[in-house]
Amino acid sequence: MSNYVVDAWAWVEYLIGSKHGVKLKEVLDEENSEVYTCAITLAEVISKVARERRDVEAAYTMLLSNSQVININEELSLQAGLLHCETRKSLKDFGLADAYVLATARKLKAKVLTGDLHFKNVKDAVLIK
Repeated sequence: MSNYVVDAWAWVEYLIGSKHGVKLKEVLDEENSEVYTCAITLAEVISKVARERRDVEAAYTMLLSNSQVININEELSLQAGLLHCETRKSLKDFGLADAYVLATARKLKAKVLTGDLHFKNVKDAVLIK
């Protein structure tokens, strides 16, 4: 079984139907894959869809029906904060949302599915770009 935490970059590519989004579609079609989305990623995707004046409800429903949303709590926030601090030493523009995604993946023993180059050297990531 493969476990993935999908970041906002990958969800947006999937929603627009890009060639990069095809990899996420393949993962979603696998019977033995578990797909997760960090709650902060859900907010990022909805913000992007709303700013582009696209169908927010359709995007929201699609994410909820294709993944399990992992809520943010104290433990995850602690881990994300520590990851953010450590990663920013070498990658100055590493975002807090990225730290939450990575902390979620590590908690679930999953891989981050992304095209975001912030994850280029992260062993817990699968780049689809």
